[in-house]
This record gives sequence, structure tokens and C-alpha cells, in this order.
Amino acid sequence: MGPLRVLLLEDSDADADRIAHWLERDPVQRYELHRVVVVSEAVSALLTREYDVVLLDLSVPDSDGLATFQAARAAHPSVPIIVQSALQQEAVALGALNQGAQDYLPKRELTAQMLLRSIRYARERSKTDRALRESEERYKLAVEGANDGIWDWDLKTNRLHLSARWKALLGHGPTEVGHTPQDWFALVHPDDLNQFAAAVNHHVDSRTPFLQHEHRMLHADGSWRWCLSRGLAIRDGAGNAYRMAGSMTDISPRKEAEHRLMRLAPYDDLTGLANRALFLSRLSHVIRRTRRNPSYRFAVLFVDLDRFKLVNDSLGHVAGDELLVAVSRRLEEAIRPGDTVARIGGDEFALLLDDVDGPDGAAAAAARIHESLGCPVSLRGQDVFTSASIGIAEGGSIRETPEELLRKADLAMYRAKRQGRARSEEFQAHLHSDVMGEFQLEADLRRALDQDEFVVHYQPIINLKNGSVGGFEALARWNRPVHGLVGPGTFIPFAEAHGLMGELGMRLIERACADAARFEDLTGDDGNLCVSINLSGRQFADEDLVDQIAGAVARSGVDPTRLILELTETALLDKPECAAGMLKRLRALGIRIHLDDFGTGFSSLSYLQRFPIDCLKIDQSFVGGLSDSVEDQAIVRAILGLARSLGMGVVAEGIENAGQLDRLRLMGCQQGQGFYFSRAVDFDAAVGLLGARFPQRSGAVLAQA
Repeated sequence: MGPLRVLLLEDSDADADRIAHWLERDPVQRYELHRVVVVSEAVSALLTREYDVVLLDLSVPDSDGLATFQAARAAHPSVPIIVQSALQQEAVALGALNQGAQDYLPKRELTAQMLLRSIRYARERSKTDRALRESEERYKLAVEGANDGIWDWDLKTNRLHLSARWKALLGHGPTEVGHTPQDWFALVHPDDLNQFAAAVNHHVDSRTPFLQHEHRMLHADGSWRWCLSRGLAIRDGAGNAYRMAGSMTDISPRKEAEHRLMRLAPYDDLTGLANRALFLSRLSHVIRRTRRNPSYRFAVLFVDLDRFKLVNDSLGHVAGDELLVAVSRRLEEAIRPGDTVARIGGDEFALLLDDVDGPDGAAAAAARIHESLGCPVSLRGQDVFTSASIGIAEGGSIRETPEELLRKADLAMYRAKRQGRARSEEFQAHLHSDVMGEFQLEADLRRALDQDEFVVHYQPIINLKNGSVGGFEALARWNRPVHGLVGPGTFIPFAEAHGLMGELGMRLIERACADAARFEDLTGDDGNLCVSINLSGRQFADEDLVDQIAGAVARSGVDPTRLILELTETALLDKPECAAGMLKRLRALGIRIHLDDFGTGFSSLSYLQRFPIDCLKIDQSFVGGLSDSVEDQAIVRAILGLARSLGMGVVAEGIENAGQLDRLRLMGCQQGQGFYFSRAVDFDAAVGLLGARFPQRSGAVLAQA
């Protein structure tokens, strides 16, 4: 992190020296200070050099009051400016704030902490303001330059705004279409109206994450145009939609091209397999056969390759295409000659199994596919292993459409992929509600971030020698409306899978740092109480993580030596070179590193020597077996011996009874945590545990530890 360039306009030598002294003592940020004493020099400097922030004394020899700020602002409108003033100039300083100053500091009350905090906040606010301006400019350009029509529907008043472009797409002038939804729906083709209205209602009722529907619209010239309507509802705290906005696009040329392609090209260009249209046509034929013969059985398999994107990203799209062709041939070999294999799109395939043999025939075909894909594919001299998630939908209902049956197989495939990939799942009636539940969970998580529903609880880490509290592990909790307090196992994996972990993780780090500073204030300078913070693999892969943590430490004022970051072996070994550099930078801040869930992963001595790790955390699965498992006892002894030989500490997780505590103490384990001592509690309850002395042993005598 380079030095922050600061321009100081200050004619008082004493005040300038004081500010320079405070900047030099900042433990987090380095500064490059350039001082001038008159506003003309400040203007010249701003016109010729780049600065990150300006500290501006409003009263200098050649200028006074608001004119000083206005001159600097005119010279460089985008640089954040902090004004300094005497108490009697407060009204002038407020005027500067109204004209764009980031902050003002009364000179007589100024402290080092106030100055450094003001600089940090001014920088952050300036970045946010700049990003907002750029976003607004991009939005304006996008709306003005887009070929889409924009609509905005107030659901409370039932008032509809349609942009001029929306109306022009259908050949109407700016005033020729009304302002109600009925005016819009009256232009929808009668054959498409019910489905479109249902799609709108489903999204308003939160049954779909967004509105997206293709339908025909009546043009002013009397023709029908295919249009794509997309939209998103805005909801209140209770989840009720009160407004919906979106766009409409004329997709008639695409629809015409699709119809031509369906007539001319029923096969996929890359693989030679049937395409989606041909597959649905054959599936429709099979469904009609079921109507004539109710005992006839068939099945649809939806096949999605696992980790196909990894092949594309690492070996290139040509290699990805070669893999798709190879998989296509294997799928054809895994089924009977009369069955159909189709490429639906991307790395997705569908299989139609005609006249299935018995209730297990589809599952047997899926097993053959898994076995066939288990063999490596040679791509450009390199063996690539692939697998697939398969969804199975049995045919039989005479009322099902081809699209509905394919969607059922797709839902079953989605469940197979969520269960761990390389699996098969049969469609069950509850799958649709389960998937919608996951959509709702994602929506609730995003709302929870907006409304700050996440809290941090603290589980004490106990010194097993004397029973005192040596620290706390910070654990996330979600105060979810209706459901109450929810543990991290419910939402952390989901947040990681949907790209929410970065924002959520940093909020929890900020909260934990702030609470660690409060613990530090309570225990005094001589205390050694630490707070452990868990980092997920996705967080650790963020290149900005160290800077973000350093910022959280600076904002909270906590001593970084009071912080511990807990990582898993998997997070470290995903990119070991990057991990080593990241850990080195974190250690340079004074933060310690603990290895979480030790013993459940690779547990390699080589990486323990390679990475700067301070402590190993014995996974609770081994602690839980201490009472009756000789193997678990041996593993715990081995971990303790390994830690001692490497000069590392050890924390045992999941201590639930006195017997486990006794064995760990006799084995020489230093620290432990678990329900036997305390569950995770909120900050106030954690403060109440600081002076406690927890049980050191049960009083029972163990024959052999």
C-alpha cells in the first residue's frame, strides 16, 4: 500500500507540525505530506499534482472563509477536502460542507484520532460518491442508448408508466397508450395473455425470483410482434411487492430466426445430436403414445456436466468443445439404439428412454452413464476426468406437456448437483417447493444484508490448565424474521454458493474487530484476551482481503495482536503460493493464524512447515471419540505431539463432557472450547464470562490418557 498524498494548507507552523507528527505516527497508513501556506500555492499545487486528500485551513493570509474552500474546489473538483476552522467559523465550515467538503474539524478540539478517522472516512466517502456518480452516468447512458422500452408499475396505486421508447416499439406515439396495466395487457395476444399474467402474478407473489416472459404484442399497424418482458419487484420489510419495473424488447427477428432454424436444422451443429426442438417433438410423440396405451413406460434424463466451466477456463473453448463431442459419443453408447440423446444447450443434455424396462430401467441407464463418464477423456495430450449430475423424470401422466416433463428432470438434476455432483436423483413432487424455498432463502439473505440482520456471538476458549477464559471465537448468527436466530451452517454455505460471502464476511469481520476493541478496553492493556474470526475459502481467495482487514482494524482501533484468523486446510492448499503471501502479509499486521478442523483434510507436514501457522485446532469429531475410540485418542496424541515439535499451540474443539476434558488435560492440551463450558453467546453475556473459572477436571481418575 503506497503513501497517501496529502496537501495541507496551513499558515500556522505549530498546527502544521502537530498534523505532520500525527500522520507520522499512524500505524496503518503512510503519508506523503505537502504543505503550503497561502491559497494561491494550494491552487497551483492542485492544478499540477495529484492528491488523495486536502486539509484546508479556511483562514490564510491571502484568503478567508468560504472563498478559500471554493478556490481549492474549483482547482480540483474531485479530490476530497477536509476543512479546518476556529469555533467561531462553524457557520462558514457548514457552508463548505453544503458545497461538497467531506468533513470539517474544529481546530481547538482536534485530536490525532479525529484527524486520522476524518481522513479515512473522507477517502471512503469520496470513493462511494465517485462510484455513485459513475453508476448514475452509466445508467443514464444505458437507458438512453438501449433499444428497450422501460416500464414502471406502482402496485399500490395501479399506475403504470411506459416510456416513449416502449410505445414506439409498438408503433405508438408518446400519448397513445394509457397509464394502467389494463392498457398494457389489452395489447397482449389473447393466446399469450393468461400465461403472461400468471408470470407477473408469480413474481409478485415471490414464487419466481424475477419476471421474464416472451409473448406477442399488437403493433399499431395490426401485426403481431414477439416481445420479451423482463422485470423485478421491489418489496417492503415484510416481503410484499409495492413496485415493479423492467423493460420490453422486440425479439421478433430472433423468433423468426429460431423458427427457420427449427425447420431447417433439427440437429446440434457441434455434436450432431438432436437439438432441443427435435427432442421435444419426439417427447410429444411418446406422450401421445401413453394416451393410447396407459401401461406404456418411458423416462426423461437431464444430464449436466460437472465442473465443465473449469475445463473451458483452464484449457480453452476448443478443448471444451472437444469434451462435449466426446461426452456425446459416450452418451450414445450408454443407451439403446431406439432412444434419443439431445444437446439442450451448453453442457446440458437430455435423453429420452423409450419403453423403459421396469421401474428401475431409468436408474440403470443413469448408472451406465456414470460408469461411461468415469473414464478419462484425452484432450490435447492431457487426461481430463469429468462427471455428470443426472435428473430422472418418469413419464406416464397423459396431462403432462413435453416442457413440463423436461422441467421435472431438470429440477431433479439440480437436486443431484446440490447433493454433491456425480449423482442421480429421481423427480419427487416436493422438489419444486424445495427449489422455490432455495430461491426464497437467497432473496431473504440479500434482504438480510440490506437490513443488517446478522449478528456475532462469542464462544469462550478456555485455558485448560487454570479454567480461565483465554479468548473467544466469533460465530455468525442470522436473526431471521419469523425463524429466529439461525446458525451459520444454514446460511454460510448458501451465501458462498451465491456470491454473497464477500460482503457478509467483511461485515462480520468489522463487527468482530469492533467487539474485540471493546473486550480490549474491558481487560486493560495487560490483558491477553484474543478474538478468533473464521475465514471461508472464498474470502481467503479475495486479493483485497488483507487491505480490507487492515481497514477494519484501523477503524475499530483494536490491537491487531488481539486478533486470530481461522482457516481450513482446503483454503490454504487451493492456491498455496498465493496463500503463503497472504499469510505473510496478515502476520506482518500482527494477526495470528490458526488452522481450523485439523486432521480432517490433508494434514501434511510439508505445508505446516511452509505456512506461518500459530496454532492447530483439533476437529471436534476426534474429541467426540476420546471416551471410547482408541484410534481417536491416538490421533489427538499425534496432533499434540506434532504441534509441540513445531512450536505451535493447540485448541480442542467440541468438548461436551468432563471425560473428554480430563483426557485432553492429561494429554497436555493447552486450550479447548465446547458446550461443556458454554455455547456461543452475545457480547454482553460474553463479558459476563470474563472473570469466570470453568471446571478444570471432573475429579475422576483416568488410568491412561
